[in-house]
Amino acid sequence: MTNEQILNPKVRGRLFSARNVAVIGVLGALATVLMTLEFPLPFLPPFYKLDFSEVPVLLGGFAIGPMAGVLIEAIKVVLHMLFAGTQTAGVGDLANFLIGCAFVVPAAVLYRSKKNRAHAVAGMAVGTAVMTVIGGLLNAAVLLPVYAVAFHLPLDQIIAMGTELNANIVDLPTFVFFATTPLNLLKGVLVSILVFILYKHVSPLLHGKRA
Repeated sequence: MTNEQILNPKVRGRLFSARNVAVIGVLGALATVLMTLEFPLPFLPPFYKLDFSEVPVLLGGFAIGPMAGVLIEAIKVVLHMLFAGTQTAGVGDLANFLIGCAFVVPAAVLYRSKKNRAHAVAGMAVGTAVMTVIGGLLNAAVLLPVYAVAFHLPLDQIIAMGTELNANIVDLPTFVFFATTPLNLLKGVLVSILVFILYKHVSPLLHGKRA
């Protein structure tokens, strides 16, 4: 979706139709619930956890458009902050929002350019790659230092948690490469598989059509 399309009143009208607003709200609430159902992975430090909150976000992005995905992502993050609070003064939550958008927006843009399975798969692959890169950069520059302050842990101690699981982790760059990157890749792949399986079945419902 281009800037001209976003500014077009007709496009905005379709995005904010009563049905789309309702769908965006429901998917945002569902994403919030899924965000709380996170679980650790044995090969990663315990504070790195996997969740499937991007599944409803991507479903909405595919069904309604990239801007809908951004709105659902925002609803998810805001509701999670309201119900679960924040330990990072909102910095970690903002980073979560940006990482989620890095995945959903490229995927939805590519799919919207031509709605077929090939473009859906290509979009999710590109989204996974972009999320992995952006996630790595944000973790190195923002998230890990902020978490170190928030949880009163020296950054070296956080890196040491990674070293205990993987001897290749010796500093911040290797931590990001061997811990953050696998987490984002795995999340992108699993979310993509679930959306690929689910979208055909839930698409009629999201569009207000009978299956």
